[in-house]
Amino acid sequence: MAKAPMTFNIDDLSTWQKYRKNLCNDCHATCCTLPVEVKVSDLVRMELVDPFEADDLKGIAKRLQKARIIDSFSHKTGIFTLARMANDDCLYLDRHSRRCTIYDKRPDTCRNHPQIGPKPNYCPYRPRS
Repeated sequence: MAKAPMTFNIDDLSTWQKYRKNLCNDCHATCCTLPVEVKVSDLVRMELVDPFEADDLKGIAKRLQKARIIDSFSHKTGIFTLARMANDDCLYLDRHSRRCTIYDKRPDTCRNHPQIGPKPNYCPYRPRS
């Protein structure tokens, strides 16, 4: 069995740990500091966008950028990037519990982590302090 790296760097994929069941239970929610890309269907699930306005991506992007919910929107791909707090935490991460405040409505990017991502089946695990 490989030893876990002694130091952790979210940008250095070689320091990420192989995902295993229950790894999230004592993690600092480090994955919730990664940029989160979402589609309009995610924004509808998150109740930020009404299904009837889902065709107006430009208008949605403008409104959500003004509200500081998204950082950017790619017209080419139709992908929005959620804004993060000053400490890089996701807007929807509770600062105290380190748990998602919209867990049942979370975006597909979060639902599919760590199966997909920068290093599939690995996590930027960091234990809670």
